[in-house]
Amino acid sequence: MSHALTPLPRRAAAPAPVLSAVAVLALLALPVTPGGAGPADVVSGLMVVYCVIRLLRERRRPLSRTAALVLGLPVVGLALAAMGASSPQAGLTGLGRYLQIFVLVPAAVLLLIRGQADFRVLAWSFVGLALCQGAIGVHQYVTGTGASYQGEDIRAVGTFGPLDVMGMATAVSLGLVCAVGIALGGASVRQRAIAAGCALALLVPLAVSFSRGAWIATALTCTVQLVTAGLRRALRVAAAAAAAGVILVGGFGVGTALLQQRITSITQVTHAPDQSVVDRYTLWGSATGMWRQRPLTGVGLKGFPQYRDGHATLALSSGAEIAGAGAAYRRQPLLSPHNMYLLVLSEQGLIGLLGLAGSWLALLVCGLRRLLRVRARGTAPDCALVACGLLVWLLTDFVYGDIGGPSTVLTAMSLGLAAWWALVGDERGDVLPRDGMRERAEEAVAP
Repeated sequence: MSHALTPLPRRAAAPAPVLSAVAVLALLALPVTPGGAGPADVVSGLMVVYCVIRLLRERRRPLSRTAALVLGLPVVGLALAAMGASSPQAGLTGLGRYLQIFVLVPAAVLLLIRGQADFRVLAWSFVGLALCQGAIGVHQYVTGTGASYQGEDIRAVGTFGPLDVMGMATAVSLGLVCAVGIALGGASVRQRAIAAGCALALLVPLAVSFSRGAWIATALTCTVQLVTAGLRRALRVAAAAAAAGVILVGGFGVGTALLQQRITSITQVTHAPDQSVVDRYTLWGSATGMWRQRPLTGVGLKGFPQYRDGHATLALSSGAEIAGAGAAYRRQPLLSPHNMYLLVLSEQGLIGLLGLAGSWLALLVCGLRRLLRVRARGTAPDCALVACGLLVWLLTDFVYGDIGGPSTVLTAMSLGLAAWWALVGDERGDVLPRDGMRERAEEAVAP
């Protein structure tokens, strides 16, 4: 008696396109080589090319009009700022980088995600990267092999090294936001339990990153996610987080004197700021001075370092001290204002800021509107909480940081996830009260 082999569904037989996006995140776990484009940047470019080839082969419309408008808003300001750059090379280099991070890679991620299952694969990849980098960072803190912080090599930087001191903090924070979104959403009980455990574990590397901006952005984002998921659940999770904090600080001694001092310094940014805060205020003043000089189009892409000293006060130090984690001591020049909004305002003017910030605001409004609409019908889906959480984290962190370094590609990948939910999410009935039950039922009855 012969049995005919049942053919595999087309989606199961072919490799998922989203795996190319997962590869970008996986490469960020490798040690960073100083200078030049990192492997994750190169693969993100190949991912865009792969996405274009798929669109040409399938002969389908790439983006809806709304998606094309929202993601394409920054292009006009970027083109004007590139033409106003100090040199053609600087203009083209800056234009390519901005288009990669804020237009091309987010659009490619949006197009490669085919539904909630793909979205969750990418969200769990963020968590996996965070756990990997976090484990390396905690090891650096415990063994004293991290970046230098107040004379001790204890700052957790993961594989990003001291030159991208915010890299590990960014990766861990975004992974934690994804884990919290999955734990609060409508995924299976097993996934929610694992995600909650991962979120608690990631609190330790986030703490020893000594990144005040990442702490503030993560705390605000998780609060928004908790409130959106429901008041009762928010209270339960807040109580569990408080208990975990007491155990970590009191039981395991995570709260060292340096860490407590760093936390206290958050409230002293106006009364007794340290030199890093003074430098940041001075750089912000330089950026606003450049904007006043050319309010509409800015000083041009890559122009901040060139015009910085002409608008800075004597309070600005010669640079930040870099040492530890395998790097020799050096002073790193301060070449950006460490504020994304002011960086765009100084180099691209009001036109550029309206384009970029308008795109981000449109994604946030569309994403929150869909989240609230689905929340009114039942439990908020994990995809919504993850996507909106990533966007809230980025927009908050942009107040304290800007793009630069190998970890910047994480910004592009996060914007892609947020764009999928905001612009595509429930367009084809992908948003379900449970983990894809409708989709599986339709496949079961299909001939």
